[in-house]
Amino acid sequence: MADTTIKVDPAVRDRLQELARDRGITMRDLLAQLAGATPTKEELTQRREETKAYVEEHFLGGPYTEADAKVGEQLWADVLSGRIGEVQ
Repeated sequence: MADTTIKVDPAVRDRLQELARDRGITMRDLLAQLAGATPTKEELTQRREETKAYVEEHFLGGPYTEADAKVGEQLWADVLSGRIGEVQ
């Protein structure tokens, strides 16, 4: 494998080195893991479309609408705020 140089600020280099050391790996391996685990815009779009198709098929029985999105957003807000599961 051929090496290449990536120029970053010293603070970024130090941070990457600390993260790698904490994981017991080299900075090379850390960067490879970060690159492999970070999806591109195209990959995110593909995941969104696949997820939408799954939800439509298995939960909605039809198209995912703006109303569905609003219900989901409210549900997520309720989960984050702790309102889901409260005794009223």
